Amino acid sequence: MTKRAARSKTKPSAPDVITIGEAAAILGVCEMTLRRWHLAGKFSPHRHPVNGYRVYKRADVLKLRKQIETGKAA
Repeated sequence: MTKRAARSKTKPSAPDVITIGEAAAILGVCEMTLRRWHLAGKFSPHRHPVNGYRVYKRADVLKLRKQIETGKAA
């Protein structure tokens, strides 16, 4: 298998880790909003070890969604 084949553009294999697009959909915001929150230090992603893309723990995203829905600050 070549390196290129190993670097699939599919989502990370761990079910508890989601892409920025999936996180944005769960939160009801656009991907750019998540990037801005990251730059402002409000909600930080992890980095995919192979490609460096932003990835989020599903539990963290769901926790933030609950905080947004209830109006409680993080």
